[in-house]
Amino acid sequence: MGASSLDRCVPEIGYQPRASDARKATDDVMQTLPTSDRGALIRALDAQRADHGLTWSTLANELWQQSADLNARLADHALCPGALVRTAKRETMSCQYALTLLRWIRRAPEDFLVGAVVDVGDVRLPEAGSDNRLRWDLSEVHAALNERRHERGLTWAEVAEELNCTPNRVTNLKTARLADMGMVMGITQWLGQPAARFVHPAEW
Repeated sequence: MGASSLDRCVPEIGYQPRASDARKATDDVMQTLPTSDRGALIRALDAQRADHGLTWSTLANELWQQSADLNARLADHALCPGALVRTAKRETMSCQYALTLLRWIRRAPEDFLVGAVVDVGDVRLPEAGSDNRLRWDLSEVHAALNERRHERGLTWAEVAEELNCTPNRVTNLKTARLADMGMVMGITQWLGQPAARFVHPAEW
């Protein structure tokens, strides 16, 4: 439910980098990318659930009611408490599902990054009403990636290697509506941009 600090170093004049040097630079980039701590997000959700005296079933209803008017108009199925509990146990989480949780606890995705986190400025998510939901626009993520790729003269395969994923997972963002939260947060950090740049109130 900015300017990147990862640009390649410019070699000294007259120095011809070897393939092993390029590989080392890529490895260094991948090592510095922070990761999204799904467990920390779930613990923050659970803490607020307990503070409000909610069961997982009543929490699921509260999460659903954030977009009550939109849900009624679309005749969508309610959020399943069992699915919410299973999400808490899984190793991955959809970026769209994560926004539902983040909206309720009023936290930013960057709050749950671990590692060498890039300072991207204001990370507050936009507000949403009962007639919409917060959604990632993954086509915008793809467009920003493609722009940076051209700036650095990289192939999609090289971009994917720096992001530690497959090329298909990156290029599929152009038309995708769902993606892993860890991957998209790695991308925003690689771009040096806040997640909020790519998140908007939407009617789907």
